Amino acid sequence: MRYELLYQPSFAIARVMLDPGQSIRAEAGAMMSMSPSINLDSKMQGGIGKALGRLLGGESLFQSTFSATTGPGEVLLAPTLPGDILGVEVQGGLMVQSGSFLACDTQLELTTQASGRAFLGGEGLFLLRVTGVGTLLANAFGAIHPVQLMPGQPYIVDSGHIVAFSEGMGYEVRTVNKSLLGSLKSGEGFVVQLTGPGVVYVQTRTPSGFAGWVRQVAPSG
Repeated sequence: MRYELLYQPSFAIARVMLDPGQSIRAEAGAMMSMSPSINLDSKMQGGIGKALGRLLGGESLFQSTFSATTGPGEVLLAPTLPGDILGVEVQGGLMVQSGSFLACDTQLELTTQASGRAFLGGEGLFLLRVTGVGTLLANAFGAIHPVQLMPGQPYIVDSGHIVAFSEGMGYEVRTVNKSLLGSLKSGEGFVVQLTGPGVVYVQTRTPSGFAGWVRQVAPSG
């Protein structure tokens, strides 16, 4: 996949260039504009079972496939939320936060699995597992900060700030303090302790935090 990321990091969009015969898969509704040589086909990728799994994971029931049929062309993709876009060359596996998938090469396999995260954490219960070899584009709310972890190195991240992390990393949900009450009083609640080796990508803002702020400042009545 040939692409370039524009207007980073606050309002990033992805410009994907396709040669004749090339295709990409993207989240439904992400297309901002495209060349007339591009054909769009939307369907439930992988059948009803996998489609329902993506729905549980915060993605759309349908996915869109963009193909260059009559000549080269481009597709401009825009996430729903303002923020940056992460481009990753997947070599094996990557775990992606629910709602962060934007687009990928068609040879990558997307499946949904439970993350083991409690509802009290305030975030989703599912992660998107991306396997194979190819390019993945994931969107974030805010900027993206990568953290490279050495073998055995632990690192704690608020669950709502995770965008993606390497498959195979240790993943443990716990409270930030020893007691649940102390964690809730700190405003952090549940966090995720990841253990290397691998890289974790975190976003600088969270949709749930922004929604809470909007509720506080919005006029009542």
